[in-house]
Amino acid sequence: MDPGGIDVDIRELADVFKALGDPTRLQILALLNVRDCCVCELVPLFGISQPAVSKHLARLRAARLVRENRRGQWVFYSLNRERLKEIVAAIDPLPGLSGPLKELANRGPAPMCSAEPTTGTPAAVTPTAVIKGEVR
Repeated sequence: MDPGGIDVDIRELADVFKALGDPTRLQILALLNVRDCCVCELVPLFGISQPAVSKHLARLRAARLVRENRRGQWVFYSLNRERLKEIVAAIDPLPGLSGPLKELANRGPAPMCSAEPTTGTPAAVTPTAVIKGEVR
């Protein structure tokens, strides 16, 4: 996939979202959005051990969501804003969805979403029937 010169594989994207799927890692990213932090600053904020914080940061680094910057004997972590832009660009639209998204936009609301009552039986309106175009 190459939206606007950005090459992000769908599996790589899934790995990024797995890295984002932990509340502690999301909170770390929120803090790094404010300013760069050292591990020693993060430990007391989360009430977990230094190795646990380092493990979370390693997972975020593997997903390239954070960067390391050595300052003397300390390592500071910062948010990789360019990577976040890549991720946003990659999911707009997700690969393989451009056709279904266009069809969905052109179709209008599904009968089950309509404010007007439908005449068919509710059992006939299934996701599979809508996808196959049997229900409009």
